[in-house]
Amino acid sequence: MPGGLDVWLPGGHAGDLSAETEQALDRRLHRALAAPVRHVVEAGGKRWRPALLTRIIELLGGDGERFGVLAAALELAHTGSLVVDDVQDGSTTRRARPAAHEVYGLPAALTAGTCAYFAFDHAIGLCAPDDPELRGRTREIILAALRAAHAGQALDIQGHGRELEQAVTTGDNRPLLELVLATHRLKTGALVGACCRIAALTAGAGPALERALLQWGTALGTAYQITDDVADLCGVTDRNGTPTKRVAEDLRNGKVTLPLAHAVTLLPRPTAEALWAAVRGGDATEADVRAARTTLLDCGAVAASEDHADRLHTDAWRTLEPLLPRTVDATRLRTAGRRAVFDGLGSEGRPPDGP
Repeated sequence: MPGGLDVWLPGGHAGDLSAETEQALDRRLHRALAAPVRHVVEAGGKRWRPALLTRIIELLGGDGERFGVLAAALELAHTGSLVVDDVQDGSTTRRARPAAHEVYGLPAALTAGTCAYFAFDHAIGLCAPDDPELRGRTREIILAALRAAHAGQALDIQGHGRELEQAVTTGDNRPLLELVLATHRLKTGALVGACCRIAALTAGAGPALERALLQWGTALGTAYQITDDVADLCGVTDRNGTPTKRVAEDLRNGKVTLPLAHAVTLLPRPTAEALWAAVRGGDATEADVRAARTTLLDCGAVAASEDHADRLHTDAWRTLEPLLPRTVDATRLRTAGRRAVFDGLGSEGRPPDGP
């Protein structure tokens, strides 16, 4: 249901409208800007980011409930990025439903997805109406994360094909790994790091703890994107066994992910060259995709990627843990982080029914 024009427009931007016209405008904006995003929200998802923010606030002695609206707004920003990402990747399915642009069309999906990035602005005003310094710092943190996320998305769209070919030629995949990880850190890690930093800020944490939480959150988001690469390769279903998106969509799109980057040094050079030649350009046949997927699963690239994600999370936690209160809630925070990253992945990420 519409929630009032001030949800969509800052005061005064709508001009001098009659009550009837204002209500009609509110309904139209709700249909245009809320419905496509709600389509994805109502499909489910882990929603671990808002839970992480409130959990950290409460662990540090703050009032998590007070910032629940902000936590929800940050999840909406993430959801908006999924709507836009599906358009850019040509994905037809999200969370076992048709992608938002398949239902509402490309223009409506792009507009609504982009608008969702800014839900935090209204939420901050609701959470901290009498604290302009907190509002200002929170806006700075979120806007910086959104800039970083767009930089990561730009790198993701450009792809890393040239760097992969160089890695295959030289046998050195380190520059490629750095670039893929930097893309993940910007695209996905930045917003999670911002959530953790905001939690520290609202709870009045000191600079050292704020930095450590930012580092851990960024590592957590980066690790999550790595395991998402694995999940894309292996296939993911919901509780009813319905696929949440197409298996190996990244390979179909000729996209360089971390498993592919690790495979460079795990495969003989001729095999690596043949694999990339088969999927490069995004026009691989189904037989080519199945063969490439099997090669990546069998060569240890999935296990190497999962190990990479685990090291990122573990190393960041070692820095953070000594700065946290020594309570059971701190242990639960670590468990919640690991669960967000690794839930749904089996041995080497393989689904129980195989390819």
